[in-house]
Amino acid sequence: MTRPRLQTTESAVVAIREVADEHRLTMTVTDDIGADRTSRRTSAAPFEVLDPDGSLPHEAFVELTGAPAVEVRLYPGDDALITVDHVEFHDVPRDEVPAFLRSVYGGRAHTKSRFFPPGVWLVVPLPGGTTYREPVTGLNPSPWLLRASRDA
Repeated sequence: MTRPRLQTTESAVVAIREVADEHRLTMTVTDDIGADRTSRRTSAAPFEVLDPDGSLPHEAFVELTGAPAVEVRLYPGDDALITVDHVEFHDVPRDEVPAFLRSVYGGRAHTKSRFFPPGVWLVVPLPGGTTYREPVTGLNPSPWLLRASRDA
C-alpha cells in the first residue's frame, strides 16, 4: 500500500497531529533545527547550522499522551524512532509513522508471547502487509501491554 510521501519533518509532525486529533490525544512537540542541534550530527562544528550540502536539518520529538504513551523522534534522514510504552521501534520510515500510530491507537497493535523459548513481542501490523515486531524487555509491563495480549 502506498502512503502519502512526507517530504519534511514538519509535514510528518502535521500528520501526527491529525492522528492525535482523531484519537483525542494531547501532543507535545520539541523541534531541533540546525546541524549543531540535531542528535545525529556529532561531527558538526559548534554553531555550524547548515549541513555540508547547504541544507538545514530539522529533527522533532513528539510525545503523545494517553494509553499507551508514545514518543516519536523524527530524524532528518527520513526515518523515525517510535517508543510505545518503553518498547522501541528503530528505523521506521517517516512515511509510515501515521499508519503506525493509527494501528497502535486503533487497537491493531498487540503483544504475542511464547512459552519456549520464552519471550514477549509487541506487534504492530500496518495496512498493506508491513508488520513491525520488537521484544518487550521491561520486567513490569504496563497495563496497556498486558491488555493487548494475543498468545501464540
